[in-house]
Amino acid sequence: MTAMSNLSSDVTELIFSYLPIPTLIRASTVCKLWHSIISSSTFSQLSTQSQKYPWFFLYGIHNTSSNFNQSFAFDPVSNRWFRLPSPTFPSQSSSFLGVDGFFLITAPFFTFSPILKRHLHSTSPLRFSRINPLVGVFDSGSSSPPSFIVVGGVRFIGNLVDIEDRLAVEIYNPNSDSWLLCPPLPADFRSGNSSQSLSSALFKRRFYVFGIYSCFISSFDLHTHLWSEVQTLRPPGVVFSFLISCMDRLVLAGICNGPLGSSFNLWKIEEATMEFSEIAIMPHDLLYGLFDGDEEDKFASLKCVGLGNLIYVFNEEYHKKYPACICEISSEDGKCRWRKVPQLPSPVNKFHKVVSFSSTVSLHSILQSEGGGDDVAPVQPMFD
Repeated sequence: MTAMSNLSSDVTELIFSYLPIPTLIRASTVCKLWHSIISSSTFSQLSTQSQKYPWFFLYGIHNTSSNFNQSFAFDPVSNRWFRLPSPTFPSQSSSFLGVDGFFLITAPFFTFSPILKRHLHSTSPLRFSRINPLVGVFDSGSSSPPSFIVVGGVRFIGNLVDIEDRLAVEIYNPNSDSWLLCPPLPADFRSGNSSQSLSSALFKRRFYVFGIYSCFISSFDLHTHLWSEVQTLRPPGVVFSFLISCMDRLVLAGICNGPLGSSFNLWKIEEATMEFSEIAIMPHDLLYGLFDGDEEDKFASLKCVGLGNLIYVFNEEYHKKYPACICEISSEDGKCRWRKVPQLPSPVNKFHKVVSFSSTVSLHSILQSEGGGDDVAPVQPMFD
């Protein structure tokens, strides 16, 4: 047997590329050589796990006491939950949400923070301060921070909201710290223009907006700043559904009523024609394992998020302590593989609101966090 220390750095790097991120973090503390390999920019490019296997984040918010807030992150490669430091928010802030790589506050001021760091950045004010908007993050094409697109939501003025207003789209330019005002959501979405009734997906430089119940769909071109024609995307029997951006496809995921009862289905969407084709159905035992009983409206608390090759389905109510399952879509053969996500590490509080999203996780940013300063919150494993 050849000792690990006798292998070339190239072979060692290749071995490391197959390890889950939590294992890599521990390995980086073994010796200076391993740390230099794992923290190098070439290794970050070699390891594609963060793009293919994004993590699932769950932030629980308690209305009466922030002491009951909790934060969790699930790594699908190691199949483990991590307990994160609970987020702290500026006073009088509201409308918390997450997008790929960031945790956001949209009212009364737009503020963002990297998901694994306690370092809030405030932007110049939005033209329309809003709550529960749809938000996307995309590369601005330079070394500066990313750009954000904010769509819809309801107007926030003091402690009042105006649910009738169709708020304009705003795009953040990090170079000038300014917001560009763009055309608002099409009028078809007027009856429900917040993230409570809409889902979104950023795919091929287009920001798609989809009505969870109405099944209306339209896309905003990030180059031309124009909306496409509104269409209806409703597979037969669909009760409600969510639009997901995977690595190479758009996916529709939702509850469907059929001859054999309710099911949770996945459809592949052709973005050019908006035609759909079924690719998977969640196993019956997994679906019904997300609930306690047989209430008639039990499916209403189901939510779905996804990124990369993974789609997470979970119950945002306290039933069974927010259970979840996961579907991996193979990039080779397109087949879907379902499995149950382990239970959240106890104790788990009962929350008034759950903020959940899927996000890629940068190994480089975690290693920075491990050796960072006071503004950094390292990931703490629940199980060693």
